[in-house]
Amino acid sequence: MNPTATFAGISDKYAGYETSKTIIIPVPFEEDSNWIKGVARGPEALLTAAQHMELYDIETDSEVYKEGIHLTDPVTLSSNTEMVEEVYAKVKKYIKRTKFVTILGGEPSVSIGAVKAANECFDDLTVLHIGANANLQKEFEGSQYHRNCAMSEANRQMNLVQVGIRSMHKNETTLINADNVFFANEMATDDYWMDTIVDALTDDVYLCFDLNGMDPSLLPAVTRPEPGGLFWYETLEFLHKVFQEKNVVGFDMTGLSPLANDKSSDILAARIFYKMLSYKFEKKE
Repeated sequence: MNPTATFAGISDKYAGYETSKTIIIPVPFEEDSNWIKGVARGPEALLTAAQHMELYDIETDSEVYKEGIHLTDPVTLSSNTEMVEEVYAKVKKYIKRTKFVTILGGEPSVSIGAVKAANECFDDLTVLHIGANANLQKEFEGSQYHRNCAMSEANRQMNLVQVGIRSMHKNETTLINADNVFFANEMATDDYWMDTIVDALTDDVYLCFDLNGMDPSLLPAVTRPEPGGLFWYETLEFLHKVFQEKNVVGFDMTGLSPLANDKSSDILAARIFYKMLSYKFEKKE
């Protein structure tokens, strides 16, 4: 699947498993019922775009790839259940080996196994979900592992904080924790939403970033675009704040559905991914 053997074409010196602090697991999983097809190509598109990035980050004055980034073989199982179980096993194994684990999806359902693994490895974990859709269904189309159920277990068993929500099923209004859901329309008129959200987080945070949390005018290549999302600099400011003030223990990025003739979404996703790594290993203020 991968266009090269290493993330962003970095040398083997910085890409080996033993010496790398960060692990990237591609999970190109896609459900048949998608309206906009192509999310299975998301991880490859992001990794291809990353080949064309400058790897010095101006904001943090750092080259985070030198901390080591190891790209694993992709998880290519076609069954929801098998995929979730495989992601769970891999994430837990790497966390136990003190790696910083990241995932490139694929559907938001890839978060289910990762969140479960992180919750078993860290006490009092918060799951911070950035996305347009609530994804709180207990079951959908006969499956507990459908993308519409991606945040259900986190909602029932953990401290789930959702940011940028602007699309949901009616029955999900009875499932949400109203104090921990930050709707996009309310955030638009609240100058202090970043501080309020960070205050709602526990010390350890696992981050689920569905790229449809971004506004589609900025990042149109997603499976379920919704108007009214986050923009570039407010996204970076918020992410930086979270990484500075909390211990982010891992993250996944999902939802990229690449367009044939427009690579801007791919490079934007790759940039956010690399930014989050830069923020993770930046010296705390």
